[in-house]
Amino acid sequence: MTGTVVYPAPPAEGSDAGDVLAWAVQRFGARLTCAVSLGVEDVALISLAAERGLKLDFFTLDTGVLFPETYTLWKQLEEKYGVHIRAVKPIEVVDRLWEREPDRCCYLRKVAPLKKHLSGYEAWVTGIRREQSKDRANAQLVEADPKFALTKVNPLVAWTNKDVWKYVHAHEVPYNPLHDRGYPSIGCAPCTSPVAQGEDPRAGRWRGLQKTECGLHSKESA
Repeated sequence: MTGTVVYPAPPAEGSDAGDVLAWAVQRFGARLTCAVSLGVEDVALISLAAERGLKLDFFTLDTGVLFPETYTLWKQLEEKYGVHIRAVKPIEVVDRLWEREPDRCCYLRKVAPLKKHLSGYEAWVTGIRREQSKDRANAQLVEADPKFALTKVNPLVAWTNKDVWKYVHAHEVPYNPLHDRGYPSIGCAPCTSPVAQGEDPRAGRWRGLQKTECGLHSKESA
């Protein structure tokens, strides 16, 4: 049919992460947004986009209780790569709610503002990897996201932790110094603690609770 737009096929398993990002930009254009929580995977995504000259709409969930080191890294990345990382802030917060109802706190500070932000887009890019946790073990390069009713693109999904750090060091990408102090996974300051040698990398998130995810990447509808 005349005028019909034909999009390239989604990237196959094993595709280069930069190629996946380029595909997403070509496929979704201004209807694509990229989440960067400023962990080591996210700084790699920003660098990969810069390598390809890709213009992405970057955002981070500014919960208001991030580590000072995270805010410093935020500025460093913007300056080094000439990008703007938008702050998506909570609509509502309850003081020290993480001590009483951590799931509710995550919903108010992360899930609800993310849902509002994503409502204006058709697809989003994340830095999640299968190796990070059992909840992410079945994630795909490109998949439907029923929670937020859009397409989810995970360029680094098959990367190992070694792959990420090899890339970051080789390309001199700025990263959070907390990673060098025993924090493999960094979230909000009140709910993140160092991890001992031999512990699961996410053991420092919500330590002592039966909780391993904030709810952003679960399959249930929001």
